[in-house]
Amino acid sequence: MSLFSQQYQQEIKKTFLLALPIVIAQLGVVLMGVTDNIMVGRYIGKIGLGAAGIANSLSFLIASIGMGGLSVVAPLISKAKAEKNIPEINRLFRAGIKVALWFSLILGLVGLLCIYCFEIFQQSPEINTQAPAFMAIIVVSNAFMFVFAATKQLSDGLSRTYVAMIITLFGLLLNLIFNIILINGYWGFPKMGLIGSATSTLITRILMMLALLFYLFQTKAFKKYLHSKYKSLKTNDLVALIFKIGVPSGLQYFFEIAAFSLAVIMMGWLGENQLAAHQIAINVASTTYMMASGLGIAGGIRVGEGRGLKDLSKIRLSGNVALLLVIAFMASMMLLILLFNRFFVELYISDNEVIAIAIDLMFVAAVFQLSDGVQVVSLGILRGISDVNIPTWITMFAYWVLSLPLGYLLAFRFNMDAIGIWIGLLAGLTASAILLTVRFYYLIKKMKVE
Repeated sequence: MSLFSQQYQQEIKKTFLLALPIVIAQLGVVLMGVTDNIMVGRYIGKIGLGAAGIANSLSFLIASIGMGGLSVVAPLISKAKAEKNIPEINRLFRAGIKVALWFSLILGLVGLLCIYCFEIFQQSPEINTQAPAFMAIIVVSNAFMFVFAATKQLSDGLSRTYVAMIITLFGLLLNLIFNIILINGYWGFPKMGLIGSATSTLITRILMMLALLFYLFQTKAFKKYLHSKYKSLKTNDLVALIFKIGVPSGLQYFFEIAAFSLAVIMMGWLGENQLAAHQIAINVASTTYMMASGLGIAGGIRVGEGRGLKDLSKIRLSGNVALLLVIAFMASMMLLILLFNRFFVELYISDNEVIAIAIDLMFVAAVFQLSDGVQVVSLGILRGISDVNIPTWITMFAYWVLSLPLGYLLAFRFNMDAIGIWIGLLAGLTASAILLTVRFYYLIKKMKVE
């Protein structure tokens, strides 16, 4: 029993130390969008908040395929590290950059098509006027975010997760400063209003990408993995592998985020107050989700290491610990949201009608914290054992067969308004959490590591 406890204590410590910088970095990524929305809500008002909200949601939805697809590289690098295969790590890094560039091109074209056909989302005339230009800038900035994410896989896969964390935190600070300056036209800059917020995100993502690339190529700890002697090694097979397991992994993110993005569109059908309230509540929920996804990434890296060591007990232990940590974390987030829901809402806006709706939505957001955390970590640890196809079907069922139809019925047929859409989201998250967790333990039970 003492050995069992000691193993868990050591794994909890290792996973926590690995996850903490990833969680902070993930928090920094989502807080850039939150910063944009707070600044827009404060300086421009609810129309600007609604426009920025739907543009950010659609852009993030499109980018989710690329971000999810690239996330499979870190567990592969962790596996190669456990096998002490330095040339393979180099090939994985270069293949990841190539995949990021392909995602930039393909998903960028998808984003431009959405902008061109923006009126199909049936938003108010004011939103239709302001959102497309904002979204165009964010879509361009996604290309730099993809390269940053691909580069980040190397440092994360080698368990040096603090690197991306530090750069992301500096990026968050820069984004806040650029938002204030460009929205209001301070220090001689033109007053750009809503477009200034999007431009701030673009500048910040470019600087973050350059900073991470510069650090990795100039730091001694990474030089042996980036040595020019490996340049002649082909990467086409790994590019194909990353696409093969990365696209289903990206679709897992897509199906969930698409459900929330379509919820934004349905909120626009209900009215501008509901849309603004939804954007506030979803920003808070997205913050805790991205932090939980950091635990999922860390769990995937630890499971990938166990796979490289061909140690089934370590794979099981790493999965158990990742799930225990996210349950503890999301339970605390649930209590925090319940206690301070009004405080969080009033950070964004002072409109009483919007505040009343947002507080109701925050209650549902608190309830689904556990489900959201468990499902994202389950996806992470399944990714660590390269199981991506069945989880993709699970997420599609949970969000598109269950969540969205239920939310639509409750909101529009049973007249539950905004709260009905969120109850549908709660049902989808809970179904996903249960099915993905069962999937992981089913595979572990039948797995034989050769």
